[in-house]
Amino acid sequence: MRFFPALWLGKLLNVAINIIDKNRGSNFSGQWAMKVDPQMVKHFKGIDTSKVLFITGTNGKSTTNNLVNHILRKNGKTVVSNLEGANLIYGVATSLIKASNIFGKVDADFFVFEIDERFLPLIYDQLPAKNLLITNLQKDQVQRNGDPDFIYRRIKKVAGDSELRLFLNNEEPRSKSFESDAKEVVTFGVGKHGESFGKNGSYVTMACPKCHREITFEYYNNDGIGPFICKNCGLDGTGKADYSVENTDFAGRQFTVRGIVFHMPYDTPYMLYNYSAAVAVAEKFAGIEPKDAAKAFNTFKNVGGRFEVLHYKDKTIKYMRIKQENPETLQTSINVMAADTERKMVCLGLCPLVDLIPHYANSFYAYDCDFGRLVKSDVEKYFCFSDHVCYDTANRLIYEGVDPAMIEIADTEDVETIFRQIENAETDNIYLITWLHTYEHMEKHIRKEGGSNE
Repeated sequence: MRFFPALWLGKLLNVAINIIDKNRGSNFSGQWAMKVDPQMVKHFKGIDTSKVLFITGTNGKSTTNNLVNHILRKNGKTVVSNLEGANLIYGVATSLIKASNIFGKVDADFFVFEIDERFLPLIYDQLPAKNLLITNLQKDQVQRNGDPDFIYRRIKKVAGDSELRLFLNNEEPRSKSFESDAKEVVTFGVGKHGESFGKNGSYVTMACPKCHREITFEYYNNDGIGPFICKNCGLDGTGKADYSVENTDFAGRQFTVRGIVFHMPYDTPYMLYNYSAAVAVAEKFAGIEPKDAAKAFNTFKNVGGRFEVLHYKDKTIKYMRIKQENPETLQTSINVMAADTERKMVCLGLCPLVDLIPHYANSFYAYDCDFGRLVKSDVEKYFCFSDHVCYDTANRLIYEGVDPAMIEIADTEDVETIFRQIENAETDNIYLITWLHTYEHMEKHIRKEGGSNE
């Protein structure tokens, strides 16, 4: 049997990784172990599939996974999970290798895994979870995923299992449309709040995932997410979800779910669906009531969070870690910046998407977004950087009506160049979007200069 040699190889590799660098290796041992036994995930013992939850979708997987884990553990539950974000089957295998004994037995109350939406059927084949949470399905990484409908069909292969309990986003059409596929459906959502917004008629929404006719949104809580209806087939996301974030108070950093007051760990609108999803999972999956889940919110800190604050000399830098090739997450970040009424500098280091044949770099995602609200807000200046794409970013701002005199351009990712621009700003309120590796270099520079991060 290949399983035991694979397991023991994985454990040896984990020992070596812990000696060399504990922060590395979220996929490594699983990847090498599965070369020995490609089916090893299905051979672990002691896993009750009714206690297994998969979290998939375009946006919010990592945060929801981290928050669910935090709630469960604060309430005394043992959890096996892939908190490092290694969401392919190798990451799942690595987590199980670490959690098992030398005979492959895993002892835990619950198993919660973030799953890459493309690879859900492959992972489900080896570990048939009885609980599946779908955050949303939107345009993302088009060179890898193509159209969202392709991902929809991939998930459909799993969601149609009659034994599944589905946790669905009540206000996102593709997620909500799976409601007819499962034995049990739990919906999560967000009520209207101060950052909800509308769109003018020039911006398309999406086709109904069931009948392919027009979807009409009442308003948006996130880009592409809000109360909706298809007047042709009746797909409806206008009703209140089973678990809904209500009475959102960004200034007071609190909201309610089912009448229970929750502290808001991060006061950004795009986090609210993660919050409602986690509360739904806590009760329906793990038996933790909202009042007990609420206590855990007070101490939650996101692992690899998407919104981080840096202090550099007299400047406050708000870094938004997003998948830049995803227009929905970029739009949400634009909305966050636009909602800040204070004077600000906006630093945009958008990343190029490199096509191989023909070879060129594109930034289509920026042209899928509405910069209008940001341009109308109080922006001192824009700084466009990163190799090649900086010029395209600047053009996108000019098309939106920005005076070219307000735009600085640097065809580089040199950290000192970036910080010189930040230091020269009159405002101390700085917003930053850039590649993760550039941000990491900036973090090192800030620490070197005596700065800090929250």
